[in-house]
Amino acid sequence: MDAKWIFWAYVVGPVGGYLLGSIPFGLLLGWSKGIDIRKGGSGNIGSTNVGRLLGRKWGYLCFFLDVAKGFIPVLVGGWFLKRSFDGDGQAMPPAGQWAWLAIGGTCIIGHMFSLYLRFRGGKGVATSLGVVLGIWPYFTMTGVVAFLIWVGVWGLTRYVSVASMTAAIAFPVFFVLLVWQIQEWRMVNLWPLLVFAILIATMVIVRHRSNIVRLLSGTENRGKAAGKETTPK
Repeated sequence: MDAKWIFWAYVVGPVGGYLLGSIPFGLLLGWSKGIDIRKGGSGNIGSTNVGRLLGRKWGYLCFFLDVAKGFIPVLVGGWFLKRSFDGDGQAMPPAGQWAWLAIGGTCIIGHMFSLYLRFRGGKGVATSLGVVLGIWPYFTMTGVVAFLIWVGVWGLTRYVSVASMTAAIAFPVFFVLLVWQIQEWRMVNLWPLLVFAILIATMVIVRHRSNIVRLLSGTENRGKAAGKETTPK
């Protein structure tokens, strides 16, 4: 890659990902209805609180938008990078993978620490889902499995936090199993993706540390994200 491509891959892509990830769609949807969602419900800007204050359809819309702001930058960035790096016929080389993952990582960081909200934000679960779905094909199938696990655990426990943490932990595990099953994929070529998967899971768990305390003390609410920081978006 020449200097121009390096600049676009390692500077413009990640900066753009952060700025897009920082967009607080939940807050904007609330403002569109004349409500500051930070002053009601859990006080969180995620889709759970949006649904609680504005109605279920608005919560679903917020969830979709938070997923999209992770999915679209990664999908576009991947298309660009696959044409900029010469792979080995099986996978983009590590340098390209890191550039791709940097876009996804900054989208998630932007949601967690939004530039527009004085570096506050949500837990990044919905945006993480968008990121992993956009990293085709390596994370897409694993992301679908993790989402189904989230749905199943939430249905059984009614704890959003438990569902989010379980899905996060399952994600790198299922990625390893998938790489092991697909003969054309080799971990020696995809190790940056494994590192990223572990980092995503770790960030989600860390962002739920207050939920873990409430779960251990028996004070976590069911059926919704409990407390000001519990909405997993």
